[in-house]
Amino acid sequence: MDEIYAAAGSAMPYLLLTLSALIWSGNFVISRAMNNVIPPAGFVFWRWVVALVVLLPVVLPRLREQWPIVRANLPLVGISGLLGVTLFNFLIYTAMHWTTAINAALVNSAIPIFIIMFARIFYGQRVMLRQHAGIALSLVGVAAIILRGDPSRILTLTFNRGDLLVLLAAIAWGLYSVAIKRYPQGLNPFVFLFSMTVCGLVLLIPFYGYEIARGHVMTFNLPTVLSVLYVGVLASVVAFTAWNHGLRQVGPHVGGQFVHLMPAFSTIMAVAFLGERLQSFHVAGIVLIFAGIICATYKVKG
Repeated sequence: MDEIYAAAGSAMPYLLLTLSALIWSGNFVISRAMNNVIPPAGFVFWRWVVALVVLLPVVLPRLREQWPIVRANLPLVGISGLLGVTLFNFLIYTAMHWTTAINAALVNSAIPIFIIMFARIFYGQRVMLRQHAGIALSLVGVAAIILRGDPSRILTLTFNRGDLLVLLAAIAWGLYSVAIKRYPQGLNPFVFLFSMTVCGLVLLIPFYGYEIARGHVMTFNLPTVLSVLYVGVLASVVAFTAWNHGLRQVGPHVGGQFVHLMPAFSTIMAVAFLGERLQSFHVAGIVLIFAGIICATYKVKG
């Protein structure tokens, strides 16, 4: 029985990272669907306002006790808010106005590469051969889905300024994921998320103000409200908490590989909810992605 509990405990970080990828796949789909209805800065703003409202009852009783830890780590909190709340979300939502889903998924798959690169630069963290092999397998799986099993389709791909924004968002997320390695001991995860959200919203105000000044405002109706609630509660509070916890347990160079699950989950969602047909290249891509993650995360006992 003790071995079962130990196995469940060791698997939990990977389950949390998988849950994050699943939820963010839904966020990716919603952001594409709503890009003409909800302006990007407004989407980010209301998303994180909802998150703050959800977090407030949990954080308020702990904030006074935890404030000394937050104050001592304000640079980390501020940087996390800038990268994870302000820049990443704003860049992704803005990019959806110009780029295609195929290009966004392709560029977004560079995130694990950036995480490994930044972990090497800032922490001197080395990557083992099997982890390189796992990354390569996952990338091949992503490419199989994006190119629909036809390598010649890569010749027809074109890139625009939206793709550049996705690339900048990937860099921001890579830096955020590496920064989490410095997570302060003893800080409640909800207090940390609340604090970085406040910082991120403050930094977002100039972008949101400029957007409103140009007359771009969100129309409040059932689809927009439901979309904001999804990204505010699930994609912000649940997914960020799960991602932060999983990443602290396994490290950014391993946890980052779970980003590759997003194209796989997006495919499954399209089949389940949009009636799209599951094809052989979908299956091959999903199998390769999971094989790559297993290869990158499997620990040899000895």
